[in-house]
Amino acid sequence: MSRLDEISANLEIVQSKIAAVASHPVTLIAVTKTFPVSDAQILQQLGVTDFGENRDSEGAEKSQIVVGKWHFQGQIQSNKLKSITSWASVIHSLDDPRHFEMIEKVAPHPLTIFLQVSLDGAHHRGGAGVDQLYQLAEKVSASATHTLAGLMSVPPVGMDPEKAYSQLAVIRTEFMNRFPHAKSLSAGMSGDYETAISYGATHVRVGSSILGSRSPHR
Repeated sequence: MSRLDEISANLEIVQSKIAAVASHPVTLIAVTKTFPVSDAQILQQLGVTDFGENRDSEGAEKSQIVVGKWHFQGQIQSNKLKSITSWASVIHSLDDPRHFEMIEKVAPHPLTIFLQVSLDGAHHRGGAGVDQLYQLAEKVSASATHTLAGLMSVPPVGMDPEKAYSQLAVIRTEFMNRFPHAKSLSAGMSGDYETAISYGATHVRVGSSILGSRSPHR
């Protein structure tokens, strides 16, 4: 089976599973981390328009070759922000007001921004606590340039996805009372995107279910 056939078959399965569970529009972000740019080109050929990267270096390289909407979803490092904002249109992992202040200074174009929520308080893994979330949302909402899309979260290691996403759904409902325009929810990866969608995810970040468990080229 050719790589095109393999990716096409996997993509079709993921798209049909999304369609089966979704009662609202869902954006599928194909996560290409550790995979070669040729795989991103195949995805583009198959009609995929949204691509996700966790590392600045890979996103910078692939976005030069593959036209689409590029999403950055890794942990933000201050020294990489100038580069990240040069190629990404969407940032899924903002959790620090200082990073947003830098974005305001260095981003060459308007960004769509998701705020990453920590569901267990372990902030070293990324994510703002609920108390910090509102302060950060006020900052982004006040921007004349950038748009607050909504919330993003990754279930803590060992937490049942059902429990994680039901907790996230409660946080999101309360959040939207204050920020009704921030309707989007970025949640769900290869192992749990159907559960995430059932709890309201509007954006799912799927890599291995489409491209395989690891890059065949490394």
